[in-house]
Amino acid sequence: MERKQTKADPRIVRTRQLIRNAFVELLQEMEIEKLSVNKIAERATINRVTFYLHYRDIPDMMEKIADEMVQEIEGILDKPTVCDPEAQPDSDSTVLLSLLEHIASNADFYKIVLASKRTTIFSDRLLKLLKELITVIAERRGNEHYRTKVGIQKDIAIWYNSSALIGTIVSWLRNDMPYTPHYLAEQFALLRRHAYPSGN
Repeated sequence: MERKQTKADPRIVRTRQLIRNAFVELLQEMEIEKLSVNKIAERATINRVTFYLHYRDIPDMMEKIADEMVQEIEGILDKPTVCDPEAQPDSDSTVLLSLLEHIASNADFYKIVLASKRTTIFSDRLLKLLKELITVIAERRGNEHYRTKVGIQKDIAIWYNSSALIGTIVSWLRNDMPYTPHYLAEQFALLRRHAYPSGN
């Protein structure tokens, strides 16, 4: 999951953040089909020309915002403990906690793009990323013997766990995050322990 980061021009970052904020605000007020470049530019306090300097159109803008979302999350997940085969199982909870804290601190954005059912590109990208993370964690935890013993296919286990994780995150957002990221991470750890008991 490692990516090379290049330093962006602060003016470009600021303009794209204005556009991203405008996009999220407008999605709270109207269906995505009613969005226009004019409306986004006006809300972002920029002109259409500036918008087109950054994006071809609204679908291109959504693609690039989704890319930025993935890069932000990869920055959290690209820690030595994620890919270290010697890391302790507790480090999995630490990584998950960092992810949940990131989502909580950007709740306005994630509530709209993940929990509103108005866009799928963001949840699809996040699901793909979580599948990669869960694959790494599963391989490190060495649950192969237990899965084989009870007849669970590895790919089905990964599909199930990644879908359950993103589904729980979406429900958590839709319910205005009634639990802290720390408590939710602990709950995931308990669920995982019951799914794959130790010593098997």
